[in-house]
Amino acid sequence: MEKPPRKAEAEPSSAKPSPAPVTGRQTAWRELFTFRAAAQPRQELWLSIAAFVFILTLWSIVSELGLVHPQILPSPRAVVAAWFRLFTEAGYINDIGISVARVWAAFLASAVIAIPLGILMSGYRAVTALTEPIIDFVRYLPVPALVPLTLIWLGIGEGSKITLLWIGTFFQLILLIADDARRVPKEFIETGRTLGASDTNLMKDVLLRAMLPNMVDSLRITLGWCWTYLIVAEIVASSSGIGYELWTARRYGKSPEVFAGILTIGIIGLASDQAIRFLHRRWFRYLQ
Repeated sequence: MEKPPRKAEAEPSSAKPSPAPVTGRQTAWRELFTFRAAAQPRQELWLSIAAFVFILTLWSIVSELGLVHPQILPSPRAVVAAWFRLFTEAGYINDIGISVARVWAAFLASAVIAIPLGILMSGYRAVTALTEPIIDFVRYLPVPALVPLTLIWLGIGEGSKITLLWIGTFFQLILLIADDARRVPKEFIETGRTLGASDTNLMKDVLLRAMLPNMVDSLRITLGWCWTYLIVAEIVASSSGIGYELWTARRYGKSPEVFAGILTIGIIGLASDQAIRFLHRRWFRYLQ
């Protein structure tokens, strides 16, 4: 009589243990190192903070160990102390307000002129032929070289300072605006014409609306350029402003005050840039 077959002995499993599940937080951090991945605002914020902390720590170590002479690289503590003196003894808050007002006056004047003229340049070849060579010529001129002329023509008042900032901004901005308008697909214009839109309606209701996201980015970039010319505008025949205080500190060899002025401009510029980025995300959520 045949014996029933024996049950196969259970062999030890050779399968590898399943990996631990990946959490959403881990996925978010991995996305930061994936090409063209989705935005991760919280993780990106922490990375940005870490970058500033790293630079500040490295600066503190180098200065506290005396690796660089304090006249060349003052310590963060010395810069903060100089900042405090500027605010308490030199009325620095008034200088900041004056500089901000000058930059925004020049920037808004540039935008008001450059936006309509840039749109016209993108739509009419005659306007481009008349204006683009002159704009290309002027935008390559170094702004400091124009200081003597602005002083001769406009004197030493606010007009010359705002004009120098305007020159450094307008001739760059107008070409960016024209390029933004030219990037609008021709199909949009052709559709508007099919529906009977006039040239004015095409520029106002089609072109301007389609180019608006890119135009806001162009304005943000140009505002940064405007700040870079602040020192040039405020070191000549000036008695107020961040640039004036910075240049005065340089004259007397006060490195901490010079660093304080530079960092002040950087902080204001960073705050302005981030504010415009935030508005861009709020206004144009469909691009995210």
